[in-house]
Amino acid sequence: MGLEVVVDEIKAKGDREAARIKSEADATAKTIVADATKRAEETRLAAETDAALQADRIMVREVASANLVIKRDQLNAQKELLDKVYCEAANQIANLSADMHTKAVRSLLKDAAKQIKEGIVYTNQRDEIAVKAVLAELKTLSGFTFGGITDIDGGVVVQSTDGQFTLDFSYQTFMSEIWEASLKDTSEILFGGNP
Repeated sequence: MGLEVVVDEIKAKGDREAARIKSEADATAKTIVADATKRAEETRLAAETDAALQADRIMVREVASANLVIKRDQLNAQKELLDKVYCEAANQIANLSADMHTKAVRSLLKDAAKQIKEGIVYTNQRDEIAVKAVLAELKTLSGFTFGGITDIDGGVVVQSTDGQFTLDFSYQTFMSEIWEASLKDTSEILFGGNP
């Protein structure tokens, strides 16, 4: 019987050693799984945070882009409206009565005579007769001659006879100067201050 006791004792000792090793292995496995789970959770949270940041950046970029498109379209619409207003004003001036154009030509030629003693006067076809009549009528314009037709909506262009000076008293020039000077006010009236 002695041998059986020794065998049982060795077996019991082996079972205890196996249980200890298994217990240590289970603890090590639990630690490894816990660490892996923790790292996986940290990685998941970091990925979610990064995804949220990226989504926020994309949203900000898309909103900014949409706002730029809206602003550009708004500015284009405003420019188109301002262009229509400008063209309508030019048409209204061009369609004034012949008497009004004659008065304008007379006034412009008087102003030209104050700046140039002798000159050549150009105008559009509609105002040719008025310019010739005013040149013949006013003695202060004795040094001025009719030079011909030029491409303007109205008014006159006067060049000194020596060619050194040109006075552009055309309607387009006056309209452009007035338009530039009043564009801010016009924009504020039409659009609430967005020129």
